[in-house]
Amino acid sequence: MALIADHIAVPSPKRDLEWLKESLQTAIALEQSTLPLYLAAMYSLKVQNYTTYNLIRSVAMEEMVHMAIGCNLLAAIGGSPRIKNLDAGFPRRGLPGGAEPDLSIGLAQLSRQQLKSFMRIELPSFLLPERYKHEAYPTIGKLYGAIREAFAANADAVRRTITQGGTSNQVGDDIGFTTISDRPDRDPLPQIEAAIDEIVEFEDEASHYCKFAEIYYGQRYSEADGVELTPETESQFFRGYPLRFPEVVNTLRVPSDGYTRLLAEDPAGGEVEASLAAFDQAYRSILNDLDSCWNGPASQSWPTLGKAVTMMGSLRVLAGFNIVTHEIPSSLVARLAELYPDEHAELAAYTNLDTPVFYGPRFRNLGPTEAGPP
Repeated sequence: MALIADHIAVPSPKRDLEWLKESLQTAIALEQSTLPLYLAAMYSLKVQNYTTYNLIRSVAMEEMVHMAIGCNLLAAIGGSPRIKNLDAGFPRRGLPGGAEPDLSIGLAQLSRQQLKSFMRIELPSFLLPERYKHEAYPTIGKLYGAIREAFAANADAVRRTITQGGTSNQVGDDIGFTTISDRPDRDPLPQIEAAIDEIVEFEDEASHYCKFAEIYYGQRYSEADGVELTPETESQFFRGYPLRFPEVVNTLRVPSDGYTRLLAEDPAGGEVEASLAAFDQAYRSILNDLDSCWNGPASQSWPTLGKAVTMMGSLRVLAGFNIVTHEIPSSLVARLAELYPDEHAELAAYTNLDTPVFYGPRFRNLGPTEAGPP
């Protein structure tokens, strides 16, 4: 997969349909990669009916919609969304495609430290610190901006391609996923622009950034009269109704080996691995089904999507009622610096090692191709 920086580095006149296809695939991988991060935090909540739970769940669902829109845009111009082998490979530096390359990102419980990472990922362009505003710094927003411009610059070729049709399906028009239609009385370009705008709409209290900031500050968003929203004034916009920080299962941030070293030493390692593997298999099944929705027979697209959505519901059970109930023996927690010398500082930053520690879902998608981090 090409890096965002490489996509952006291509001069505007050379950003053709092939550039659009590869850039949209990168965007799809980016949208998909946020889901394990947000869901791992959501599954760590001890009681999953808090306002916090609903805020995180709404963001995750919108990320799924954004991913679907990206797939539909790619399919509309003759591309084939590649979903089944997506595997971000957490922990990692930055997101797939090299977005936010200086950010250490991993699967962890909900915490203010993790929320800071989420807010960084979802940061609107007008809140970017000056050091990140230069054109070459890769952000999700910059990628979508370049994609939007390339659609406009290739308008005639895009129209012809949409009319010709491609081999992949567009999915979900009847449940709210934006699709791009080929109709003589309707120009597809405004549809495409509206679809991209739906993904990058950051500016109000419904934005992903704002929802995470509400949890971080412990208060709902509230307009600050006469104050411009800037990085310096941000906290003044979160002084509304209080949000109590939820009780959280103290899960260990997933190390790069997916707990392999811990499981080998844990007397209950076989039982824990079975719980982890059941979750990973369900996760892989979802990605395979989503791939089939766009790339399989059109007649089976809808029932296959239904199968994937049903399996998504099972992830919560497989995590919250299985994985996070397994406590890591205190004797092994005491040996984390020995077992993970290169990762111990990160593990300690996202986990309270002075209280009982539990396993968390690792969201592995290692299929037959053993797909690694893009």
